[in-house]
Amino acid sequence: MTVTPAKPTALVGLQQSRRGRLFWLAGVLGALLCACLVSVSLGTRSVVWADILAGLGGRTDTMAQAVVAVRVPRTCLAVLAGGALGLAGAVMQGVTRNPLADPGILGVNAGAALAVIVGMAWFGMQTLAAYIWVAILGAGIAAIFVYAIGSLGRGGATPLKLALAGAATTIAAASFTTAIILPRNDIAGAARSWQVGGVGGASFDVILPCLPFIFAGLILSLLSARSLNLLALGEETAAGLGAQVAMARAAAALGAVLLCGATTAICGPIAFLGLVVPHVCRLMVGVDHRWLMPFSALIGGLLLTLADVIGRLVARPSEMEVGIVTAFLGAPVFIWIVRQRRVREL
Repeated sequence: MTVTPAKPTALVGLQQSRRGRLFWLAGVLGALLCACLVSVSLGTRSVVWADILAGLGGRTDTMAQAVVAVRVPRTCLAVLAGGALGLAGAVMQGVTRNPLADPGILGVNAGAALAVIVGMAWFGMQTLAAYIWVAILGAGIAAIFVYAIGSLGRGGATPLKLALAGAATTIAAASFTTAIILPRNDIAGAARSWQVGGVGGASFDVILPCLPFIFAGLILSLLSARSLNLLALGEETAAGLGAQVAMARAAAALGAVLLCGATTAICGPIAFLGLVVPHVCRLMVGVDHRWLMPFSALIGGLLLTLADVIGRLVARPSEMEVGIVTAFLGAPVFIWIVRQRRVREL
């Protein structure tokens, strides 16, 4: 009689963990596909499946098929922007070891928005390529400024100091932005609509120029997963395990800045998504950034797509911009995180 040796407990747990993560992955991908189909079919005008299929095939003979042709790039932009912001949030929380880190809360989106408005008002900037480069520059300057201010004093860049520095930077940047827009009636309407944050009016001509920047940010972020796992153990421990702490943080932060800058340039500043998504993903797949970051991208795309659909449905026949919807959904989550007793351990 042959006796099969028992598998080690750690190996069994690892296999179960992988099985659970793959189960979540299949579920998230299915939910994202369903959200995309809902986004194409529902809105201020409902579209039947026959028109959806015809519209996806390129036909625009009827009004319904034309609506589908408009909603397809809008849905693609929602998935792309949500994924970029969700991934950027996970990276920022890993780099700063701050559970409150978010492109909106840390002032990165506000810095990008201020840079774009300055370019529009003072330099006559009009091309999308210029918007993207200027937004990335503004996001980078804001991120460096917030981290520098948050690192002053005892204890270095603590979560509380980073959150306070980010909040102050966001308020200051928003005030400067408003001061620039108010006397400029020629750009006021477009600028204020863009500041709310949304994916309406998307087209593939707008999306394509942003893809290289988002792809570069995606690669840099995913390649930083192992380094962020080491940084979670502490700087001294990470350095002892062979990680170059400064380079690891700089590479990951650059990836997040590229993602935030490119997304802000085409969608405007969208808040709270990068805060909520990583916490949701940690409940699903744990704290390993090799799993956390891809899931953050998928869940971010899913949530922003659903938020866009909600914005279209609750304000029929008009629509509510997705930036307002994410603020309504994200603010309670932010308050809940702040009230947790072990917020520093997240």
